[in-house]
Amino acid sequence: MAITYKKAGVNIDAGNELVKRIKKKLPKIGGFGGLFPIDGTKYNLVSSTDGVGTKLKIAFLVNKHDTVGIDLVAMNVNDLICVGAKPLFFLDYFACGKLNVGQAENVIKGIAKGCEISGSQLIGGETAEMPGFYKDGEYDLAGFSVGIIEKGKEITGKNIKSGDVIIGLPSSGPHSNGYSLIRKVFSEAELKKYSKELLAPTKIYVKEILAALKKFNSKKQNITGIAHITGGSFYDKIERILPQNARVVIEKNSWNVPKVFKLVQQKGNVPEKDIYRTLNMGIGMVVIVRPEAALAVKKSFKGAKAIGYIKKGERGVEII
Repeated sequence: MAITYKKAGVNIDAGNELVKRIKKKLPKIGGFGGLFPIDGTKYNLVSSTDGVGTKLKIAFLVNKHDTVGIDLVAMNVNDLICVGAKPLFFLDYFACGKLNVGQAENVIKGIAKGCEISGSQLIGGETAEMPGFYKDGEYDLAGFSVGIIEKGKEITGKNIKSGDVIIGLPSSGPHSNGYSLIRKVFSEAELKKYSKELLAPTKIYVKEILAALKKFNSKKQNITGIAHITGGSFYDKIERILPQNARVVIEKNSWNVPKVFKLVQQKGNVPEKDIYRTLNMGIGMVVIVRPEAALAVKKSFKGAKAIGYIKKGERGVEII
């Protein structure tokens, strides 16, 4: 029997529908980061909020808590840089049934490490102890990040056009998405067996993308779009930044899909469209660039691959 993300309990379409309904009242939401103009200055603040999801269940299973804080920071700052923003500061929310000080300390050490990698300042947070709400030994995490960008220099995707090249940046593993599917497919013994790969912290792309933007967009916008491949993966996340009449073609054989993704797909008999709408398949971020700059941009990122292109057509994504 084929296992899908929906059968694992996550309905991406329902989440998208909620966003559509909210956008009727708040039309500016829906991007990777929310922009707030600072009056009297040439800058916008950019904000993001996210969590780690059910990847935490793997951490509980193997009692390893020192990397999920990196995931928490990554899921936020990687969204900020899709707009081109430099992360400034970070806040965390740690909720549990009964506080285990050593466990929480390890989590927060990871958050501090993630902030260090991304150049953010950890300026505060909240610890909530709620007896009866969480299982013993379990907790939940949320994070909130704020960055800054000069007005008019935002990367919005509006300048994407036919002929642009899609550069894929390698992921460090499943990052922090699709774990409900992974946990549905793998047995507890398999989750333990592959825990090293499954708990590999989400790669933080801040410094290399900011360096690329400084190099390639200072005089001309060679980088026209950036998408963080998280929930909804290739289909939903790349479409989010597309203008009308721009269609993405992803060439799935243009990079080597890491073993852990193949195992999930094969063991769960997961349909191809579903797997590419759930997991990042080894590509954690995509950068869309003008063709004349594509080779130079690709070379500026370690392990990057040209994985597709933009063509004229109905707004959307196809994988061939």
